[in-house]
Amino acid sequence: MTEHQVMIVGAGPTGLMMAGELALAGVEAVIVERRTAEELASTRSGGLGLHSRTIEILDQRGIADRFISQGRIAQVASFAGTPLDISDFPTRHNYGLALRQKHVERILAGWVDERSVPVYRGCEVTGLRLDDTGADIDLSDGSTLRAKYLIGCDGGRSVVRKAADIEFPGSDPTVSNLIAEIELSDEAEWGIRRDAIGTHALSKLEDGSVGVLLTEPQLRTGEPTLQELKEQLVSVFGTDFGARNPRFISRFTDVSRQAATYRKGRVLVAGDAAHIHPPDGGQGLNTGIQDAANLAWKLAQVIRRTSPESLLDTYHAERHPVGARALRQAMAAIPFRRENDRIHALREMLSELLSMDGPRKRVAGVLSGLDIHYDLGEGHPLLGRRMPDLEVAAADGSLRVFTMLHEARPVLLNLGAQGTLDITPWADRVKRIDARYVGAWELPVLGAVNAPTAVLIRPDGHVAWVGDGSGRVLNDALTTWFGAPRAT
Repeated sequence: MTEHQVMIVGAGPTGLMMAGELALAGVEAVIVERRTAEELASTRSGGLGLHSRTIEILDQRGIADRFISQGRIAQVASFAGTPLDISDFPTRHNYGLALRQKHVERILAGWVDERSVPVYRGCEVTGLRLDDTGADIDLSDGSTLRAKYLIGCDGGRSVVRKAADIEFPGSDPTVSNLIAEIELSDEAEWGIRRDAIGTHALSKLEDGSVGVLLTEPQLRTGEPTLQELKEQLVSVFGTDFGARNPRFISRFTDVSRQAATYRKGRVLVAGDAAHIHPPDGGQGLNTGIQDAANLAWKLAQVIRRTSPESLLDTYHAERHPVGARALRQAMAAIPFRRENDRIHALREMLSELLSMDGPRKRVAGVLSGLDIHYDLGEGHPLLGRRMPDLEVAAADGSLRVFTMLHEARPVLLNLGAQGTLDITPWADRVKRIDARYVGAWELPVLGAVNAPTAVLIRPDGHVAWVGDGSGRVLNDALTTWFGAPRAT
Protein backbone atom coordinates (compact mmCIF):
# COMPACT_ATOMS: atom_id res chain seq x y z
CA MET A 1 0.00 0.00 0.00
CA THR A 2 1.37 3.41 -1.00
CA GLU A 3 1.45 5.93 1.87
CA HIS A 4 1.47 9.71 1.54
CA GLN A 5 1.65 12.58 3.99
CA VAL A 6 -1.43 14.28 2.51
CA MET A 7 -4.04 13.16 0.02
CA ILE A 8 -6.21 15.75 -1.68
CA VAL A 9 -9.41 14.53 -3.29
CA GLY A 10 -10.40 16.85 -6.13
CA ALA A 11 -8.27 18.75 -8.66
CA GLY A 12 -10.45 21.83 -9.01
CA PRO A 13 -9.03 25.26 -8.12
CA THR A 14 -9.21 24.58 -4.37
CA GLY A 15 -7.46 21.22 -4.57
CA LEU A 16 -4.80 22.52 -6.94
CA MET A 17 -4.10 25.56 -4.77
CA MET A 18 -3.87 23.27 -1.74
CA ALA A 19 -1.39 21.00 -3.50
CA GLY A 20 0.77 23.90 -4.67
CA GLU A 21 0.86 25.45 -1.21
CA LEU A 22 1.77 22.15 0.45
CA ALA A 23 4.51 21.47 -2.10
CA LEU A 24 5.89 24.96 -1.52
CA ALA A 25 6.05 24.13 2.20
CA GLY A 26 7.93 20.92 1.51
CA VAL A 27 5.08 18.52 2.26
CA GLU A 28 4.58 15.41 0.13
CA ALA A 29 1.03 15.42 -1.24
CA VAL A 30 -0.94 13.64 -3.93
CA ILE A 31 -4.17 14.52 -5.72
CA VAL A 32 -6.92 12.07 -6.67
CA GLU A 33 -9.22 13.34 -9.45
CA ARG A 34 -12.10 11.51 -11.09
CA ARG A 35 -11.71 13.31 -14.45
CA THR A 36 -9.44 11.81 -17.04
CA ALA A 37 -8.37 15.11 -18.62
CA GLU A 38 -7.62 18.61 -17.36
CA GLU A 39 -10.23 20.23 -19.59
CA LEU A 40 -13.22 21.12 -17.46
CA ALA A 41 -16.63 19.65 -18.06
CA SER A 42 -20.12 20.74 -17.17
CA THR A 43 -20.56 23.99 -15.24
CA ARG A 44 -16.97 23.98 -14.10
CA SER A 45 -15.96 25.51 -17.42
CA GLY A 46 -17.80 28.63 -16.29
CA GLY A 47 -17.07 30.82 -13.30
CA LEU A 48 -17.13 34.58 -12.89
CA GLY A 49 -13.41 35.17 -12.39
CA LEU A 50 -11.13 36.27 -9.58
CA HIS A 51 -11.75 38.88 -6.92
CA SER A 52 -9.08 41.23 -5.60
CA ARG A 53 -7.99 39.28 -2.51
CA THR A 54 -7.58 36.08 -4.51
CA ILE A 55 -5.33 37.93 -6.99
CA GLU A 56 -3.34 39.21 -4.00
CA ILE A 57 -2.88 35.65 -2.71
CA LEU A 58 -1.61 34.56 -6.11
CA ASP A 59 0.69 37.60 -6.12
CA GLN A 60 2.03 36.50 -2.73
CA ARG A 61 3.29 33.37 -4.52
CA GLY A 62 4.64 35.25 -7.52
CA ILE A 63 2.15 33.80 -10.01
CA ALA A 64 -0.51 36.51 -10.33
CA ASP A 65 0.82 37.67 -13.69
CA ARG A 66 0.11 34.23 -15.17
CA PHE A 67 -3.58 34.79 -14.55
CA ILE A 68 -3.70 38.51 -15.34
CA SER A 69 -2.10 37.90 -18.75
CA GLN A 70 -4.86 35.42 -19.64
CA GLY A 71 -7.85 37.38 -18.32
CA ARG A 72 -9.47 40.77 -18.60
CA ILE A 73 -9.09 43.31 -15.80
CA ALA A 74 -12.50 44.65 -14.83
CA GLN A 75 -14.62 45.88 -11.97
CA VAL A 76 -16.35 42.54 -11.41
CA ALA A 77 -17.89 43.15 -7.98
CA SER A 78 -21.63 43.82 -7.89
CA PHE A 79 -24.58 43.21 -5.64
CA ALA A 80 -28.18 42.83 -6.80
CA GLY A 81 -27.22 44.20 -10.20
CA THR A 82 -25.46 47.27 -8.80
CA PRO A 83 -21.79 47.54 -9.85
CA LEU A 84 -19.34 48.14 -6.99
CA ASP A 85 -16.23 49.98 -8.12
CA ILE A 86 -13.16 49.25 -5.96
CA SER A 87 -10.68 51.31 -7.99
CA ASP A 88 -10.20 53.59 -4.96
CA PHE A 89 -9.31 50.67 -2.63
CA PRO A 90 -5.73 50.74 -1.31
CA THR A 91 -4.32 47.68 -3.08
CA ARG A 92 -2.20 47.09 -6.17
CA HIS A 93 -5.05 44.92 -7.44
CA ASN A 94 -8.00 47.28 -7.06
CA TYR A 95 -10.00 45.32 -9.62
CA GLY A 96 -11.23 41.86 -10.45
CA LEU A 97 -10.21 39.57 -13.25
CA ALA A 98 -12.66 38.20 -15.77
CA LEU A 99 -11.22 34.73 -16.33
CA ARG A 100 -13.26 31.59 -16.75
CA GLN A 101 -12.77 28.81 -14.27
CA LYS A 102 -11.36 26.38 -16.79
CA HIS A 103 -8.49 28.80 -17.41
CA VAL A 104 -7.95 29.36 -13.68
CA GLU A 105 -7.68 25.61 -13.26
CA ARG A 106 -5.39 25.19 -16.25
CA ILE A 107 -2.93 27.79 -14.94
CA LEU A 108 -3.00 26.37 -11.41
CA ALA A 109 -2.45 22.88 -12.83
CA GLY A 110 0.68 24.15 -14.59
CA TRP A 111 2.00 25.63 -11.35
CA VAL A 112 1.34 22.39 -9.48
CA ASP A 113 2.99 20.36 -12.24
CA GLU A 114 6.14 22.48 -11.87
CA ARG A 115 6.29 21.26 -8.28
CA SER A 116 5.97 17.61 -9.34
CA VAL A 117 2.81 16.87 -7.37
CA PRO A 118 1.43 13.47 -8.50
CA VAL A 119 -2.15 13.47 -9.79
CA TYR A 120 -4.12 10.21 -10.03
CA ARG A 121 -6.54 11.09 -12.83
CA GLY A 122 -9.52 9.02 -13.83
CA CYS A 123 -9.78 7.62 -10.30
CA GLU A 124 -12.86 7.89 -8.14
CA VAL A 125 -12.84 7.26 -4.42
CA THR A 126 -14.84 4.08 -3.81
CA GLY A 127 -14.12 3.58 -0.13
CA LEU A 128 -12.68 5.37 2.89
CA ARG A 129 -11.55 3.98 6.23
CA LEU A 130 -10.53 6.49 8.86
CA ASP A 131 -8.49 5.90 12.00
CA ASP A 132 -6.49 7.89 14.52
CA THR A 133 -3.35 7.99 12.36
CA GLY A 134 -4.80 8.66 8.93
CA ALA A 135 -7.02 7.23 6.22
CA ASP A 136 -7.08 4.33 3.76
CA ILE A 137 -8.57 5.28 0.41
CA ASP A 138 -9.84 2.73 -2.11
CA LEU A 139 -9.79 3.89 -5.73
CA SER A 140 -11.82 2.80 -8.72
CA ASP A 141 -8.73 1.32 -10.40
CA GLY A 142 -8.50 -1.23 -7.59
CA SER A 143 -5.59 0.35 -5.76
CA THR A 144 -5.53 1.48 -2.14
CA LEU A 145 -3.63 4.51 -0.86
CA ARG A 146 -2.96 5.64 2.67
CA ALA A 147 -2.46 9.19 3.89
CA LYS A 148 -1.73 10.75 7.26
CA TYR A 149 -4.17 13.55 6.43
CA LEU A 150 -7.05 13.65 3.98
CA ILE A 151 -8.44 16.87 2.48
CA GLY A 152 -11.78 16.85 0.70
CA CYS A 153 -11.81 19.38 -2.15
CA ASP A 154 -14.31 17.26 -4.06
CA GLY A 155 -17.29 19.59 -4.37
CA GLY A 156 -20.75 19.91 -2.91
CA ARG A 157 -21.42 16.16 -3.05
CA SER A 158 -18.10 15.48 -1.32
CA VAL A 159 -17.37 11.80 -0.77
CA VAL A 160 -14.77 12.77 1.84
CA ARG A 161 -17.18 14.91 3.86
CA LYS A 162 -19.82 12.17 3.84
CA ALA A 163 -17.33 9.46 4.81
CA ALA A 164 -16.14 11.56 7.73
CA ASP A 165 -19.78 11.99 8.80
CA ILE A 166 -19.51 15.79 8.76
CA GLU A 167 -22.97 17.35 8.78
CA PHE A 168 -23.87 19.73 5.95
CA PRO A 169 -26.79 21.84 7.17
CA GLY A 170 -28.41 24.62 5.17
CA SER A 171 -31.38 25.56 3.02
CA ASP A 172 -33.00 23.45 0.30
CA PRO A 173 -33.31 24.78 -3.28
CA THR A 174 -36.23 26.97 -4.31
CA VAL A 175 -35.28 27.78 -7.92
CA SER A 176 -33.29 26.10 -10.69
CA ASN A 177 -31.33 27.46 -13.64
CA LEU A 178 -30.03 26.02 -16.88
CA ILE A 179 -26.51 26.89 -17.98
CA ALA A 180 -24.98 25.81 -21.26
CA GLU A 181 -22.45 26.37 -24.00
CA ILE A 182 -23.97 25.83 -27.41
CA GLU A 183 -23.99 26.97 -31.02
CA LEU A 184 -26.82 29.05 -32.50
CA SER A 185 -27.92 29.07 -36.13
CA ASP A 186 -29.73 32.41 -35.81
CA GLU A 187 -28.65 35.79 -34.46
CA ALA A 188 -29.36 36.01 -30.74
CA GLU A 189 -30.62 38.76 -28.45
CA TRP A 190 -27.42 39.38 -26.52
CA GLY A 191 -27.28 40.52 -22.94
CA ILE A 192 -29.20 40.07 -19.71
CA ARG A 193 -32.95 40.25 -19.26
CA ARG A 194 -35.03 39.85 -16.13
CA ASP A 195 -38.70 38.96 -15.79
CA ALA A 196 -41.06 37.69 -13.11
CA ILE A 197 -39.42 34.24 -13.30
CA GLY A 198 -35.80 35.31 -12.99
CA THR A 199 -32.65 36.24 -14.90
CA HIS A 200 -31.82 35.06 -18.42
CA ALA A 201 -28.72 35.81 -20.49
CA LEU A 202 -27.06 35.07 -23.81
CA SER A 203 -23.39 35.96 -24.30
CA LYS A 204 -20.70 35.44 -26.93
CA LEU A 205 -17.73 33.44 -25.69
CA GLU A 206 -14.13 33.83 -26.80
CA ASP A 207 -14.18 30.64 -28.87
CA GLY A 208 -17.29 31.65 -30.84
CA SER A 209 -19.77 29.54 -28.92
CA VAL A 210 -22.67 30.98 -26.95
CA GLY A 211 -23.10 31.01 -23.20
CA VAL A 212 -26.69 30.51 -22.04
CA LEU A 213 -28.25 31.17 -18.65
CA LEU A 214 -31.97 30.57 -18.12
CA THR A 215 -34.17 30.54 -15.03
CA GLU A 216 -36.72 27.74 -15.06
CA PRO A 217 -40.36 28.48 -14.16
CA GLN A 218 -40.50 25.53 -11.75
CA LEU A 219 -37.80 23.95 -9.63
CA ARG A 220 -36.29 20.97 -11.42
CA THR A 221 -33.48 18.55 -10.63
CA GLY A 222 -31.52 16.00 -12.61
CA GLU A 223 -29.51 16.24 -15.80
CA PRO A 224 -31.15 18.52 -18.41
CA THR A 225 -31.44 17.81 -22.13
CA LEU A 226 -31.03 19.93 -25.24
CA GLN A 227 -34.77 19.70 -25.77
CA GLU A 228 -35.43 21.20 -22.33
CA LEU A 229 -33.00 24.01 -23.09
CA LYS A 230 -34.65 24.76 -26.42
CA GLU A 231 -38.11 24.78 -24.84
CA GLN A 232 -36.96 27.25 -22.21
CA LEU A 233 -35.34 29.50 -24.84
CA VAL A 234 -38.68 29.60 -26.69
CA SER A 235 -40.47 30.39 -23.43
CA VAL A 236 -38.20 33.37 -22.71
CA PHE A 237 -37.26 34.69 -26.16
CA GLY A 238 -39.98 33.29 -28.39
CA THR A 239 -37.42 31.25 -30.36
CA ASP A 240 -34.64 28.75 -29.72
CA PHE A 241 -32.31 30.59 -32.17
CA GLY A 242 -31.52 27.24 -33.79
CA ALA A 243 -29.72 25.94 -30.70
CA ARG A 244 -27.47 22.98 -31.53
CA ASN A 245 -24.21 21.17 -30.75
CA PRO A 246 -24.15 21.67 -26.98
CA ARG A 247 -20.71 21.44 -25.40
CA PHE A 248 -22.41 21.00 -22.10
CA ILE A 249 -25.78 21.61 -20.48
CA SER A 250 -26.13 21.67 -16.74
CA ARG A 251 -28.52 22.70 -14.03
CA PHE A 252 -27.84 24.51 -10.77
CA THR A 253 -30.04 25.70 -7.93
CA ASP A 254 -29.93 28.16 -5.07
CA VAL A 255 -29.20 25.47 -2.47
CA SER A 256 -26.98 26.83 0.30
CA ARG A 257 -25.16 24.61 2.79
CA GLN A 258 -22.08 24.75 4.99
CA ALA A 259 -20.15 22.01 6.75
CA ALA A 260 -20.78 22.02 10.48
CA THR A 261 -17.04 21.63 11.01
CA TYR A 262 -14.15 22.02 8.57
CA ARG A 263 -12.06 19.47 10.48
CA LYS A 264 -12.80 16.08 11.96
CA GLY A 265 -9.65 14.42 13.25
CA ARG A 266 -7.31 13.95 10.30
CA VAL A 267 -9.97 14.83 7.72
CA LEU A 268 -10.43 18.39 6.50
CA VAL A 269 -12.76 19.90 3.91
CA ALA A 270 -12.33 23.01 1.77
CA GLY A 271 -13.98 24.82 -1.13
CA ASP A 272 -17.37 23.51 -2.24
CA ALA A 273 -16.91 20.46 -0.02
CA ALA A 274 -17.16 22.90 2.90
CA HIS A 275 -19.65 25.43 1.55
CA ILE A 276 -22.02 25.71 -1.41
CA HIS A 277 -24.21 28.62 -2.35
CA PRO A 278 -25.70 30.31 -5.42
CA PRO A 279 -23.12 31.78 -7.83
CA ASP A 280 -24.35 35.36 -7.27
CA GLY A 281 -21.33 37.50 -6.44
CA GLY A 282 -18.84 34.96 -7.76
CA GLN A 283 -17.47 34.09 -4.34
CA GLY A 284 -17.35 30.27 -4.48
CA LEU A 285 -14.08 29.71 -6.35
CA ASN A 286 -12.43 32.62 -4.56
CA THR A 287 -13.42 31.42 -1.10
CA GLY A 288 -12.06 27.96 -1.92
CA ILE A 289 -8.66 29.27 -3.01
CA GLN A 290 -8.51 31.35 0.16
CA ASP A 291 -9.44 28.26 2.23
CA ALA A 292 -6.40 26.51 0.76
CA ALA A 293 -4.07 29.42 1.51
CA ASN A 294 -5.26 29.43 5.13
CA LEU A 295 -4.97 25.68 5.74
CA ALA A 296 -1.90 24.47 3.84
CA TRP A 297 0.85 26.21 5.86
CA LYS A 298 -0.77 25.16 9.13
CA LEU A 299 -0.99 21.53 8.05
CA ALA A 300 2.63 21.65 6.87
CA GLN A 301 3.79 22.80 10.30
CA VAL A 302 1.81 20.06 12.02
CA ILE A 303 3.22 17.39 9.71
CA ARG A 304 6.76 18.66 10.34
CA ARG A 305 5.94 18.59 14.08
CA THR A 306 6.80 22.26 14.33
CA SER A 307 3.35 23.03 15.71
CA PRO A 308 0.84 20.98 17.71
CA GLU A 309 -2.17 19.46 15.96
CA SER A 310 -4.40 22.01 17.71
CA LEU A 311 -3.16 24.58 15.18
CA LEU A 312 -5.50 22.92 12.67
CA ASP A 313 -8.47 24.01 14.77
CA THR A 314 -7.73 27.60 13.78
CA TYR A 315 -8.59 26.68 10.19
CA HIS A 316 -12.25 26.14 11.12
CA ALA A 317 -12.25 29.06 13.57
CA GLU A 318 -11.03 31.47 10.89
CA ARG A 319 -12.59 30.19 7.69
CA HIS A 320 -16.04 29.02 8.83
CA PRO A 321 -17.20 32.61 9.54
CA VAL A 322 -15.91 33.69 6.12
CA GLY A 323 -17.85 30.88 4.45
CA ALA A 324 -20.98 31.75 6.41
CA ARG A 325 -20.73 35.35 5.27
CA ALA A 326 -20.35 34.27 1.63
CA LEU A 327 -23.53 32.17 1.96
CA ARG A 328 -25.43 35.08 3.47
CA GLN A 329 -24.30 37.49 0.75
CA ALA A 330 -25.22 35.10 -2.07
CA MET A 331 -28.63 34.23 -0.61
CA ALA A 332 -29.44 37.91 -0.07
CA ALA A 333 -29.00 38.54 -3.80
CA ILE A 334 -31.44 35.82 -4.95
CA PRO A 335 -34.66 37.91 -4.86
CA PHE A 336 -33.06 40.50 -7.15
CA ARG A 337 -32.80 38.01 -10.00
CA ARG A 338 -36.51 38.57 -10.68
CA GLU A 339 -38.19 41.68 -12.00
CA ASN A 340 -41.50 43.16 -10.87
CA ASP A 341 -42.59 46.56 -9.60
CA ARG A 342 -41.72 45.85 -5.98
CA ILE A 343 -38.33 44.31 -6.72
CA HIS A 344 -37.58 47.14 -9.13
CA ALA A 345 -38.34 49.73 -6.44
CA LEU A 346 -36.20 47.90 -3.90
CA ARG A 347 -33.34 47.57 -6.40
CA GLU A 348 -33.43 51.32 -7.09
CA MET A 349 -33.33 52.15 -3.37
CA LEU A 350 -30.47 49.72 -2.85
CA SER A 351 -28.61 51.20 -5.80
CA GLU A 352 -28.92 54.67 -4.26
CA LEU A 353 -27.59 53.34 -0.96
CA LEU A 354 -24.65 51.59 -2.61
CA SER A 355 -23.72 54.78 -4.45
CA MET A 356 -22.65 56.18 -1.07
CA ASP A 357 -19.01 55.53 -0.14
CA GLY A 358 -19.67 53.87 3.21
CA PRO A 359 -22.15 51.19 2.09
CA ARG A 360 -20.29 50.65 -1.19
CA LYS A 361 -16.99 50.01 0.56
CA ARG A 362 -18.62 47.76 3.15
CA VAL A 363 -20.32 45.46 0.62
CA ALA A 364 -17.45 45.60 -1.88
CA GLY A 365 -15.03 44.73 0.92
CA VAL A 366 -16.97 41.52 1.56
CA LEU A 367 -17.22 40.52 -2.11
CA SER A 368 -13.59 41.34 -2.91
CA GLY A 369 -12.31 39.55 0.21
CA LEU A 370 -10.21 42.56 1.15
CA ASP A 371 -11.94 43.14 4.49
CA ILE A 372 -11.45 39.61 5.87
CA HIS A 373 -10.54 39.85 9.55
CA TYR A 374 -9.57 36.81 11.58
CA ASP A 375 -10.27 37.24 15.29
CA LEU A 376 -6.79 37.10 16.85
CA GLY A 377 -7.71 39.23 19.83
CA GLU A 378 -7.76 42.93 20.53
CA GLY A 379 -5.05 45.26 19.34
CA HIS A 380 -3.96 47.22 16.29
CA PRO A 381 -6.45 47.18 13.37
CA LEU A 382 -3.89 45.25 11.29
CA LEU A 383 -4.05 42.25 13.64
CA GLY A 384 -5.80 39.39 11.81
CA ARG A 385 -6.12 41.34 8.56
CA ARG A 386 -4.21 41.00 5.28
CA MET A 387 -0.89 42.77 5.21
CA PRO A 388 -0.78 45.59 2.63
CA ASP A 389 1.70 45.10 -0.20
CA LEU A 390 3.95 47.97 0.80
CA GLU A 391 7.18 48.76 -0.96
CA VAL A 392 9.82 49.14 1.75
CA ALA A 393 13.48 50.14 1.75
CA ALA A 394 15.52 47.10 2.82
CA ALA A 395 19.26 46.49 2.99
CA ASP A 396 19.37 45.22 -0.59
CA GLY A 397 17.11 47.92 -1.98
CA SER A 398 13.40 48.37 -2.59
CA LEU A 399 11.32 45.31 -1.69
CA ARG A 400 7.60 44.54 -1.88
CA VAL A 401 5.90 42.76 1.01
CA PHE A 402 4.29 40.20 -1.32
CA THR A 403 7.73 39.36 -2.72
CA MET A 404 8.80 38.46 0.82
CA LEU A 405 6.03 35.83 0.86
CA HIS A 406 6.93 34.02 -2.38
CA GLU A 407 8.45 31.11 -0.44
CA ALA A 408 5.39 30.83 1.83
CA ARG A 409 7.52 31.44 4.91
CA PRO A 410 6.47 33.67 7.82
CA VAL A 411 8.15 37.06 7.92
CA LEU A 412 8.94 39.43 10.77
CA LEU A 413 9.10 42.84 9.15
CA ASN A 414 10.94 45.19 11.49
CA LEU A 415 10.31 48.83 10.65
CA GLY A 416 11.76 50.25 13.86
CA ALA A 417 15.26 50.36 15.30
CA GLN A 418 17.44 47.55 13.98
CA GLY A 419 18.53 44.87 16.42
CA THR A 420 15.65 45.39 18.84
CA LEU A 421 13.71 42.22 17.96
CA ASP A 422 15.57 38.99 18.60
CA ILE A 423 13.93 35.92 17.04
CA THR A 424 16.98 33.63 17.11
CA PRO A 425 15.00 30.65 18.58
CA TRP A 426 12.65 30.84 15.55
CA ALA A 427 15.22 31.80 12.91
CA ASP A 428 14.91 28.38 11.24
CA ARG A 429 11.21 29.08 10.56
CA VAL A 430 10.69 32.84 10.46
CA LYS A 431 12.52 35.23 8.16
CA ARG A 432 13.40 38.60 9.69
CA ILE A 433 13.69 41.64 7.44
CA ASP A 434 14.79 45.05 8.69
CA ALA A 435 13.45 47.87 6.56
CA ARG A 436 12.11 51.40 6.51
CA TYR A 437 8.76 52.71 5.33
CA VAL A 438 7.65 56.33 5.46
CA GLY A 439 4.37 56.22 3.51
CA ALA A 440 0.77 56.06 4.65
CA TRP A 441 -0.85 52.96 6.15
CA GLU A 442 -4.35 52.45 4.78
CA LEU A 443 -6.64 49.42 4.87
CA PRO A 444 -9.62 48.70 2.62
CA VAL A 445 -12.95 49.75 4.23
CA LEU A 446 -11.25 50.90 7.48
CA GLY A 447 -9.08 53.64 6.01
CA ALA A 448 -5.92 55.06 7.58
CA VAL A 449 -4.36 53.32 10.58
CA ASN A 450 -1.39 54.13 12.80
CA ALA A 451 1.99 53.00 11.52
CA PRO A 452 3.34 49.98 13.42
CA THR A 453 7.00 49.52 14.30
CA ALA A 454 6.94 45.84 13.29
CA VAL A 455 4.57 43.18 11.96
CA LEU A 456 4.67 39.39 12.05
CA ILE A 457 3.21 38.12 8.78
CA ARG A 458 1.88 34.58 8.37
CA PRO A 459 2.48 32.64 5.13
CA ASP A 460 -1.11 33.41 4.06
CA GLY A 461 -0.39 37.12 4.27
CA HIS A 462 -2.39 37.82 7.44
CA VAL A 463 -0.84 39.70 10.35
CA ALA A 464 -0.25 37.61 13.49
CA TRP A 465 1.36 40.29 15.68
CA VAL A 466 1.81 44.05 15.55
CA GLY A 467 4.53 46.06 17.27
CA ASP A 468 2.59 49.10 18.30
CA GLY A 469 3.59 49.70 21.91
CA SER A 470 0.55 47.82 23.26
CA GLY A 471 2.68 45.34 25.18
CA ARG A 472 1.63 42.27 23.22
CA VAL A 473 4.58 39.90 23.49
CA LEU A 474 6.18 38.87 20.21
CA ASN A 475 7.47 35.56 21.60
CA ASP A 476 3.93 34.49 22.50
CA ALA A 477 2.75 35.12 18.95
CA LEU A 478 5.75 33.29 17.49
CA THR A 479 5.05 30.26 19.67
CA THR A 480 1.30 30.27 18.96
CA TRP A 481 1.67 30.36 15.20
CA PHE A 482 5.10 28.91 14.46
CA GLY A 483 5.87 26.51 17.27
CA ALA A 484 8.00 26.38 20.39
CA PRO A 485 11.39 28.12 20.39
CA ARG A 486 14.41 26.08 19.42
CA ALA A 487 16.97 25.61 22.17
CA THR A 488 20.00 27.84 21.64
